[in-house]
This record gives sequence, C-alpha cells and structure tokens, in this order.
Amino acid sequence: MLARTAAFVGRTVRGEWYGIVVDPLRELRRRGPAALLLAFVACAGVIFFHAIAQHPAGATAVRVLGGVQGDLPLWVALLRTPVSLYVPALDLPVWAGITQLFLAFALAELALGRRRTLLIAYGSTLAGTLTVRVMLAAGPGWWGLGLPPEVGQVLDTGPSAAVVGLFTYLSVVRHAPVVFVLTGGSMVWESIAKPNLAGREHLVAVAAALAMGLVHERARRRREAATKVQDMVPV
Repeated sequence: MLARTAAFVGRTVRGEWYGIVVDPLRELRRRGPAALLLAFVACAGVIFFHAIAQHPAGATAVRVLGGVQGDLPLWVALLRTPVSLYVPALDLPVWAGITQLFLAFALAELALGRRRTLLIAYGSTLAGTLTVRVMLAAGPGWWGLGLPPEVGQVLDTGPSAAVVGLFTYLSVVRHAPVVFVLTGGSMVWESIAKPNLAGREHLVAVAAALAMGLVHERARRRREAATKVQDMVPV
C-alpha cells in the first residue's frame, strides 16, 4: 500500500514538473525571450510604480492611476483595475513578490499564450474587486461574509491576485493537484492566520481561476469527444 502511494505521488509530481515547468521551458527555447513579454512588462511596471511611489507626489499619482478601493464609484474602479495589476502593496517588500510575479506570468504566457494569460490575470483581479463591493454592500454580520464600511478605504491586493489566479488556472488545465493544493491551501491559511481584505480577495481569485479552468477543461473534453465522433463516422 505504501509503495503504491509513493509511486502514485511520484508519477503525479513528475507529471506536474513536465506540465508546469519542462514544457514551458521547451516553448521558451523554441520561441526565445520574446515569449516572455508579459512577464517582463509586469515586473517593469511593478518596479516603476514602486519607484515613483517613494515620493509623496508619486504616491498620490500611483493611487490616482491604479489604486482601487471598495468605496470608489464602480466606473472609476473599473478604469483603475488594469493599472492596479502593476501597483504593489506599499506596506510589503516589493522585491519579494517580483520573483513570484515573473514566474506566474512567464509560465502562463509560455503554457497558455499571451491573450489567455491576460484574460486570466485580469479576470482573477476583477473578480476580487467586484466581490469586495458585494461584501461591503452586505455589511458586517452577514453570515461572516459582509464587510464594515471602513474596509472600503483599503487598497486592493494589486498584482498578487493575478499571480494567485494564474497559478490556480495553470494547476487546473495542466492537471497539477500538488500546485493547486499549495496555491489554494496557502490562501486558505492566509485568510485564517490574517483575516484581512487581501486574504478574501486571494480566495476569490482562486475561486474565479478555478471556475475558468474547469470551464476550459469541459470545453476541451467536448471538442475531443466531437472529434472522436467525427473520426468514427465513415466517409
């Protein structure tokens, strides 16, 4: 029994290694550094906004351009959300998150393509932004899901929700349960250990990316089934 379990875990980890790391690296060798455009742009954007935010006038400009809060008018929040993907949390060390940001965008861009990577990153971030507005509208005491009005003045998570969403989506479409458990589990632990706005937004990002990944997998299986049926039909 133990040997079978160990063999199963070994096969799973090996499959995830090839699906998440080896295959994208092969794609990188085939396409060259140009295949990492989104990863370079994301890191450059975070470094740029972090640098100008070190000065009072720059911090104000960053907040106006990409600072998303729950108490903003919806149209303002939607305009700022794309820029918020590059605005790091000012109370956290920016360099600690750049490696995760680069890996998430690089692996996703190589495995999924540029367009789908942007869709998943933006969709995960937007899901958190919109869900927070629903929680604020519900108010505190709503089965523990609502939020008090003062939370509406807290800035959102910035690029971290996109990172969480990309890793979650990759784990679904590349059938990587270990990566999924590590990503989703760490977000659950974060929300328990430090129950704040960021923890909730990260959980929403995981749920949104999971839903998008399951929809993609279902569509893929339908296409494969339709192709098999067509192949079985005599010409």
